[in-house]
Amino acid sequence: MTGDNKNTEKLFYLKDIGEIKLVKSRRAKRLSLRVKPFDGVIVTIPSRLSYKIAEAFAIEKQEWIKSSLIKTGEYEDRLTVFTEKSAFSTRQHQLIIEKWDKDILSVRVVNGKIHVKYPLQANIRDEQIQNAIRKGIERALRLEATAYLPARTAYLANNKGFKYREVNISNTKSRWGSCSRDNRISLNLHLMRLPSNLIDYVIVHELCHTEQKNHSPKFWNLMEKVHPGSKILNKELKNYQTKVY
Repeated sequence: MTGDNKNTEKLFYLKDIGEIKLVKSRRAKRLSLRVKPFDGVIVTIPSRLSYKIAEAFAIEKQEWIKSSLIKTGEYEDRLTVFTEKSAFSTRQHQLIIEKWDKDILSVRVVNGKIHVKYPLQANIRDEQIQNAIRKGIERALRLEATAYLPARTAYLANNKGFKYREVNISNTKSRWGSCSRDNRISLNLHLMRLPSNLIDYVIVHELCHTEQKNHSPKFWNLMEKVHPGSKILNKELKNYQTKVY
């Protein structure tokens, strides 16, 4: 296979590991080894070196490769692999994936669609393509979150007697929401993937932080008073992740 940087490839089979891709690159200055999700083991070789040297390098590093493949396999098992057959939708957007006859990857969010087009010769399982699909999904979620969460926060605050300064939409990896000392509320765009009752729970949770800044008994008493069943909802929330897998 050739490309703009004149890379050439060869497959090498190593017992107990399987196929290893040897890639010669004019840009490479030294031998390097990596294990990528869904792409497998790749040895990059400076063009001046032979494939035999790369094979010997892989054999020398096979224990490291085995260990890395176990970790990568665990990561792959946690991930959803999006393909043309994936029936995935957010609340307002449908994911559509298809090949096209161009050499570029295109992701557009428009008219209720997350439209992904990728090159004919590309592998849909490629990490770059899968990451682009997730970015497209997050773009759609941000649009939905921006339209829904501030308005829902205003409604619940008025209904339950809270005051706050503003609502921002975030994309943090560990929190569903937060409330600053000056009562600025931040809500994660991934809330749009949750059931409506859990979205309301997170919003009310942050509204309660406008009065109680920690998770003391006073905080949980306030939560239970304004939103009965909060501790049960808090446990239910732990079944969800703040990212698209």
